Amino acid sequence: MTAIRERAIVSLQSAPSLPRHVRIQYDPARQAFAVLSPEKVFWPNEISIDILRRCDGRSTVERIIADLAADYDADPEDVAADVIAFLQEWSDKLLVKL
Repeated sequence: MTAIRERAIVSLQSAPSLPRHVRIQYDPARQAFAVLSPEKVFWPNEISIDILRRCDGRSTVERIIADLAADYDADPEDVAADVIAFLQEWSDKLLVKL
C-alpha cells in the first residue's frame, strides 16, 4: 500500500529549505544556474534562483518577500503572490521543503 503525502501549504511563517537531494549549481557552458535533482535539471530564471538561495530553513516566507522587495525596489504586496506561488509549485514537486 502506498502512503499518500499530505500537501504542504505555503504560509508567511513557513521557513522553506532545499531538500538534501536538491542543489543549485552554476553551468559555465550555459552561463546560468541550474537546479539539480535526481534525474532532473531545472533552469530557473534569475529571480527564481534568488528565491531558492533564500530557502535556508531559517528565513520565513515573509522575510524572503521583504528581502526580495527591498533588493528589487518593489512593493512587498506585488512580490508576495509570485513568491508564494513559486514556492508552492516547487514544494508540490518536492523540490522545496516547507
